[in-house]
Amino acid sequence: MNGLRVIPTWRHGQERLYVCLTNGRNLAWYDREAGRVNLLSEDRREDVLEALGPFLTGPVAVGPPPVPTPAELARLTLPPDDDLAPNRPGEALLIALDRDPGPPRRLRPDPRRRALTAEQTAGEALDRLEGAGWRTLHSVPLPGGGRIHHLVIGPGGLFCVRALYARKQRVLVADPMVTVGRHEPRPLLRQIRADADRASYALTAEVHPVLAPVGASGVDVVVPLGEARVLRDTDLSGLARSGGALKPADVEALHAVARDRRTWTRV
Repeated sequence: MNGLRVIPTWRHGQERLYVCLTNGRNLAWYDREAGRVNLLSEDRREDVLEALGPFLTGPVAVGPPPVPTPAELARLTLPPDDDLAPNRPGEALLIALDRDPGPPRRLRPDPRRRALTAEQTAGEALDRLEGAGWRTLHSVPLPGGGRIHHLVIGPGGLFCVRALYARKQRVLVADPMVTVGRHEPRPLLRQIRADADRASYALTAEVHPVLAPVGASGVDVVVPLGEARVLRDTDLSGLARSGGALKPADVEALHAVARDRRTWTRV
């Protein structure tokens, strides 16, 4: 026995095995997915490999940790209060409802709760794209009190997604007006395009607007929408099939910029 401990942890959805001294100081970590043992010191190389022996699967590279990319450095220096990555789907609505839940009994459901359901449903669908190399930010604040429901960055490009509650109702899209069931039409596409334009300005990259009706019984698009898309919540996974626009390093770099709250203060 060499007095080292192997401790499994999860970071960003990936398992890492840390090799530590009895006092808790890290000596190395094993990234199984990358097939690499990252040594913080060469002094105990053989001891580290002996401790990891039962856990190693196949050939592995052994050496010092890779040099952080500019995106990783930006993330490491980002103040926690300015980091938007931890935002949950519907973060702004969750905070508003926590501060003011409204009266316990209402003749009609609180529209904020329906909107929250829509954002959470769409957000969960988008979060599932992470395994395909996509990154999603939720409730991105904009000056003037506006916000982007979901900003999606991945191999297929950047998308500004607005969730729309439409449970068991038909949605009629007649650019720029959107009608849900028997409700009054609203110029939602105009608003989504404006949000996408502001995101494009902030990130200096093209951002495509997407309307995501949640729970709709049907969607009718009566005129061509140009660069905008309408994707039901069950179809959002289709974004993962688009690619060729951004390399993985570009995705991470744009995500590092977009997650910084300060990026959005002058758009």
